[in-house]
Amino acid sequence: MERRALLKNLGGLLLIPATPFKTDAAPQKPVLRVAHLTDVHLKDKWDAPARFAKCLNHLQQQPGVDMILSGGDTVFDMNKENRDVIDAQWKLWHSLIQSYCSLPLHYILGNHDIWWNEDDKGQAIYGKKYALDQLKLTMPYYSFIKNGWKFILLDSVHLDIDNTWYIGKLGDEQFAWLQNELQTTPQDMPVCVMSHIPILTATLMVEDNIVNKWEMLGGDMHTDTAKIINLFYQHPNVKLCLSGHIHLRDKVVYNNVTYICNGAVSGAWWEGNKRETAPGYGLIDFYADGTFTEKYVNY
Repeated sequence: MERRALLKNLGGLLLIPATPFKTDAAPQKPVLRVAHLTDVHLKDKWDAPARFAKCLNHLQQQPGVDMILSGGDTVFDMNKENRDVIDAQWKLWHSLIQSYCSLPLHYILGNHDIWWNEDDKGQAIYGKKYALDQLKLTMPYYSFIKNGWKFILLDSVHLDIDNTWYIGKLGDEQFAWLQNELQTTPQDMPVCVMSHIPILTATLMVEDNIVNKWEMLGGDMHTDTAKIINLFYQHPNVKLCLSGHIHLRDKVVYNNVTYICNGAVSGAWWEGNKRETAPGYGLIDFYADGTFTEKYVNY
């Protein structure tokens, strides 16, 4: 009725909103281009070394890639192999990176990178230290700043209360650290978070032969999701959360935060696609104003 009254008062005159004149201003350029690789599951089997080398060559042919975020499950599989095989897997990883990768890498741990064999608790290999040493990390979670963006890399893999299986969470100490990281980050500095296990994903609702019944396991998505999301809500400069683990690709936007679970470099553990997600990696362009564009690349 207000619109009809307006037209009557204007004598039927049609008003067209003013359109800005086209300018020749150059399009905004990204300040950073990042490749997100996750779930490589490297092993000297299934032609995995040659396929991973192909992936590294492919991503380095993408113009302007500045660095790689490596999202965990680097090798396959520490908890089910003997020490000689584990040592060989990591040696193979370092050899391939040295031969085929000229970009800086920033790592986090995945569940397959950690030795939690109950029969070997007394060994130095038990826990996360061995993998951290291999990746030259002093802590399993940390942050850094690159070209105006802050990157927060989380440790999302922990033993459950029964000490027999892993679960996705931060724990009190790491959560307090994350709170402090966000509180001490300038509000105008955009933040990208990376975890191995997804903080939030819709992929768990994709199951075969199940209708309207979904099982959310603690090892498949963070069990402290609500707590983390509430923290992000207090810090609107958190823009993007990257994860892997599920080997499926999805994107969920909640409270203006984009949660991207990228597919695995290994696909279905080097046996083709995992459901409809082909082996690949994420490619993200970050902009100075806190925006980003992204795509999933099948190599």
